[in-house]
Amino acid sequence: MNIKQLRQQARERMNGVCRVCPVCDGRACAGELPGMGGIRSGASFMANVEALSQVKLKMRVLHGAASPGTACDLLGFSLAMPVLVAPMAGAQFNMGGFFTEERFAEIAVAGARDAGIAACTGDGTDEAFQCGLAAVARAGGWGIPVVKPWSGDFFFARMDQAAEAGCRAVGMDIDTAAFTALGKSRRPVSPKTPEELRAIVDGAHSRGLKFLLKGVMSPEDARIAEDAGCDALVVSNHGGRVWEALPGTACVLPEVARSVSRLPVLADGGVRSGADVLKMLALGASAVLIGRPCAIASVGGEEEGLVLWLKRLRRQLVESLILAGLADVSDAGPHVIASAPWL
Repeated sequence: MNIKQLRQQARERMNGVCRVCPVCDGRACAGELPGMGGIRSGASFMANVEALSQVKLKMRVLHGAASPGTACDLLGFSLAMPVLVAPMAGAQFNMGGFFTEERFAEIAVAGARDAGIAACTGDGTDEAFQCGLAAVARAGGWGIPVVKPWSGDFFFARMDQAAEAGCRAVGMDIDTAAFTALGKSRRPVSPKTPEELRAIVDGAHSRGLKFLLKGVMSPEDARIAEDAGCDALVVSNHGGRVWEALPGTACVLPEVARSVSRLPVLADGGVRSGADVLKMLALGASAVLIGRPCAIASVGGEEEGLVLWLKRLRRQLVESLILAGLADVSDAGPHVIASAPWL
C-alpha cells in the first residue's frame, strides 16, 4: 500500500462524508456535522489551516545536524516523535460507517503504538468511550482516554474505569462544554469552575492518573489549569467543531505557552505535515495532536495505513529539522520562525 492507494480507499470507504481533499482545509465539508466538517460556516476549521500556512520557517543548512532526534517523553509515554493521535469517535456517523466504533478504536490505538506514538480515544456515547477504553486496555494502557466534561459524578466514574483499565493518563476536552451535538445525551456537559477542575485533577491523581486538559484557547484558562495541577494542556478549538468564532490555534499558542511556567503545552488544529509539527513546536508546543489525517489513514488502510502515514510524517519532521538546523526536536523555539503575522 502507498499513500495514493490509502487515500483512494479512504475516499471510497467514507462514502462522501469526507472527500479526502488534496488540501484538508474544511472548505468542502463546512457545516457538515455529523461528518468531518467544522461547525456552521466552518470558519474555525479553516482558520486552523490558514494560521499554520502563514508561519514561515528559517532555513539553516551550514551545520552538522544530519541525524536529528525526534523522540520525547510525555505524560508517562516514551514517544518516537512529539505527536499523539487526537481523540476521535463516531465512526458510524462521522466517518462513513465502514468500521464499527470498536474496530476504529482498535486501529487508532494499535496503529499509533506500532508507529511509536500513542493515541487518545474519544467519548460522547457509552459505546465510543467503552470501545476506546477497551482498545487502550488491550494495548497495556498505551493510550489516553479523553472524557467529555460531564456534569456531576459521572466524570469520576469514567476515571475509575480508566484506572481499572491500566491507563497512565486521562483527559478532558473542555472545549465541548457547550457542544450541541451532545444535547441528545441523557447526561449534560458543562464548563468547570476552577474549584471543580481542581477536584477533577485531584481525583485523577488519587487514582494514579496524569491529567490532560484539552481545549484551552486563552492564557487566563491556561493559568487556571496550571494552578489546578493539570499535568499538560492542549491548545485546541476542537478542530473547529464547536464554535465558528475562534482563531486558528497557532495564533493563540505563543501567548498561552508564555502564560504558564511548568505546564507542558500541546496543540492541535490544521497539522498536516512534518513542517507543520515543527511550526507548532517553534510557536511553543511540546507536542501536537493530529485528528483528521489520522482518521483518513485509519479508514483508508487500517493499522497498516495509519503506520504508513505516521512514518511519512516522521520522515518529514526529520527533513524539517535538518533544514532548520536543529539536532533535536527539543531545540525548536521562536528562533526557528522567519515570520508569523501575529508575532
